[in-house]
Amino acid sequence: MAVAATQTWPEDALRLNAICPYYTMFPLDFPLQQLSAKPDATRILDPFCGRGTTLYAARLAGLPSVGIDINPVAVAIAQAKLTQVTPAAVVRLARQILSSGFQGEVPEGEFWQWCYEGETLREIVTLREKLLALNTPTAAMLRAVLLGVLHGPRNKRLPSYLSNQMPRTYASKPAYAVKFWKARGMEPVRIPALDVIARRVDRLLKSAPLAQGGRVYLGDSVETLRGLGRKFDLVVTSPPYYGMRTYVADQWLRSWFLGGPPEVPYSSSGQIARQPNQEAFIQALADVWDATARRCYQGARLAIRFGALPSARTDPERLVLNSIRQAGAGWTVKEVRPAGTSPKRARQAEQFGKAGSAIDEIDVIAELIGSPS
Repeated sequence: MAVAATQTWPEDALRLNAICPYYTMFPLDFPLQQLSAKPDATRILDPFCGRGTTLYAARLAGLPSVGIDINPVAVAIAQAKLTQVTPAAVVRLARQILSSGFQGEVPEGEFWQWCYEGETLREIVTLREKLLALNTPTAAMLRAVLLGVLHGPRNKRLPSYLSNQMPRTYASKPAYAVKFWKARGMEPVRIPALDVIARRVDRLLKSAPLAQGGRVYLGDSVETLRGLGRKFDLVVTSPPYYGMRTYVADQWLRSWFLGGPPEVPYSSSGQIARQPNQEAFIQALADVWDATARRCYQGARLAIRFGALPSARTDPERLVLNSIRQAGAGWTVKEVRPAGTSPKRARQAEQFGKAGSAIDEIDVIAELIGSPS
């Protein structure tokens, strides 16, 4: 099975992959290249799935896939990549929720007053409240669509986002955001949530490829892999860089929509990148490669894209190769090659302009030709 690069796919078929921004993402071409290099692949795994780019590549290739991530925002976005619903079904569910009357507790404080117009905020809170109790494919798609439109820049034409002026990739911290809006006299305007949802789902779903099945799991990769019954023959992933700590805080508004607190949570508990030192990080990765090997067929391919934060002063190649070696799981490294840096500032090392120049990423390709010890 030769899988075409993104340039050969119609733009409409790729739009669902961009349903919501998220920092831990690599270009769609990376997993598509790995699928072409493993033409006999039957089931795909990404143990650090982020927003589900690997899962969407598998969908394009007509294969089922499984993703795992510890961040609820990532899981909610990735789940949409495996979901098959119509635009009409999503709009119908949103309309049903909003027509049932306002529900839920509206957060208080200056940030909320300046971020959203009052009626728009009540609609968001109502959608949040109802979706917390729904677990259908249509609800999963509506949830991910709302995460994507929850905040972003204000347009001169029809609005694409529900908030006052804000980045779309991450949520500004409340004090900074309020100061920004006040200094510019930027008061929130009424934006009907249903109108934005309808426009967005029509754009995202009208030409989406047929879903091929699979599942996204919320939780620790090692623990989740131990509980899986099926096996894989291709693993494509990108672990969080050592020292990365802003996944939760930078996605705080989307985390709130999924049931989190209405303020910025700064805890990084449970995140693999927040190990106390590099050796502990290497061991944590090794545990994942070991658990992955136990869920893979002999001859399985493991493709890892990895890099480093400029401030972390690490050698990404050393970290990954040592982790594979330390796993003792039968993975044999076949190739290490430079992957460059993303030109779209999409990767973990390039989140903030003041972070400095990103360190070039690498691709490590391994094959399972032994058994875990």
